[in-house]
Amino acid sequence: MTENLLNELKNRLYEAADLGHAASVLNWDMSTYMPPKGAPQRGRAMATLNKLQHEKFTDPAVGNLLDQLETALGGRPAEDDAASLVRVTRREYDRAVKVPASLVGEISEVTSALYDAWTRARPANDFASLMPMLEKELDLFRQMANCFPGYQHISDPLINFSDYGMSAESIRSLFAELRAGLVPIVKAIAAAGGVDDSPLHQLYPEQEQESFGVEIIKDYGYDFERGRQDRTHHPFMTRFSGNDIRITTRFNENYLGDGLFSTLHEAGHALYEQGITPSFDGTPLGGGTSTGVHESQSRLWENIVGRSHGFWSRYYSQLQAIFPEQLNPVSLDEFYRAVNTSKPSLIRVDADEVTYNLHVMIRFDLELKLLEGSLAVKDLPEAWQSRYASDLGLTAPDDRDGVLQDVHWYAGIFGYFQGYALGNLMSAQFYDAALRANPSIPDEIAQGEFAGLRTWLTENIYQHGSKFTADELLHRVTGEGLGIKAWIKYIQGKYGGIYKL
Repeated sequence: MTENLLNELKNRLYEAADLGHAASVLNWDMSTYMPPKGAPQRGRAMATLNKLQHEKFTDPAVGNLLDQLETALGGRPAEDDAASLVRVTRREYDRAVKVPASLVGEISEVTSALYDAWTRARPANDFASLMPMLEKELDLFRQMANCFPGYQHISDPLINFSDYGMSAESIRSLFAELRAGLVPIVKAIAAAGGVDDSPLHQLYPEQEQESFGVEIIKDYGYDFERGRQDRTHHPFMTRFSGNDIRITTRFNENYLGDGLFSTLHEAGHALYEQGITPSFDGTPLGGGTSTGVHESQSRLWENIVGRSHGFWSRYYSQLQAIFPEQLNPVSLDEFYRAVNTSKPSLIRVDADEVTYNLHVMIRFDLELKLLEGSLAVKDLPEAWQSRYASDLGLTAPDDRDGVLQDVHWYAGIFGYFQGYALGNLMSAQFYDAALRANPSIPDEIAQGEFAGLRTWLTENIYQHGSKFTADELLHRVTGEGLGIKAWIKYIQGKYGGIYKL
């Protein structure tokens, strides 16, 4: 009886997931290969699929099955796969039924059109053209938040979708602690004098950049039989199924770091998804558990591994052989310092590990103000410039490198930015735990061997998918909750050495 109920639930979940995967394929195509004039019809098609997926998932029959299964499985431990499936599906179902399918469809259509407009507005430095659509989008997301009355801040329901259990207040408190620990390090580095990163700012032909990055992520363990890499305006990872997990990147022929570290970052996301237990596919368990945990993996593989001295002691000679004119005059230590230089910058995705979280805090604060209505869309560029001047001492020359640089608000991604900073913190906590279990990991990385780290991550994080919340996972893996201590220690150790603090 119980097995029949589980199979019926899974079949219904598979149908909803299939519609979501189809919408994701259309979104991936829109972001990579779609002809520019296809946007209006594509937006409508995606809206239709997202609406149908929502209707499938919120069918009362799903709720009835959950009711029966909660009774049938009540005695099983929380770690049991079936009990976890019912528990997590119940949480997602109870949230989804509060949101009208019509609103889901409207948000999808508006955000598709806004994303398409952003791809042209950014190079044209034309924020004004996006204002009406951005205002409309904000109104829709306020409607979404208001489907969940009782919140303290209007952003709380949206944050809860990305980082379950967190709120604007809890993140503000954490960010205040992080800023207090971070600012003295930023000031000490500034007082120590700069590091030369000019080796990165030379001509690096795109094809050779791409080939090098692909070889690295193959060594990481990214399975190209179950994925692929393509180009886009703003890099992302997307999952269509457990055997079709794709990444995108972009290249700047005059800056080596853009394409390389974007590739490593997105591969980190993909390694997480490729490591999830296959039987979870097509269910609410079959994906990363939160934005913060997901970003912990992209930031770990991009920075803790990909910017480490051991990593470059293995791969730098290979990179020099590809770009001899550019890099033969540059020593390993000089290159290592170049990829780890710390100085305030305008572009978040190019920011160093020390200042990166300041970018995230700026966006988080501005987003809260946009959602609560205390900051008007028309005033966003000025507010952006003001925060960058006060927090980083910089002013963007135009909106291209200011309010238009990130795709998130123009692609319907709200309640997400905090995840990048949470991910940084978690990455250090998870890596510390991995080192306690296997102290030889740094030596393995220096040999280009990543199986030890990847296996530990798979066993402790990846395989579980969304079975555990971020807080539960942190306690299981590290023995503690989310905190700044491990990350601050990592930054102090690494940059203390580079800048001789």
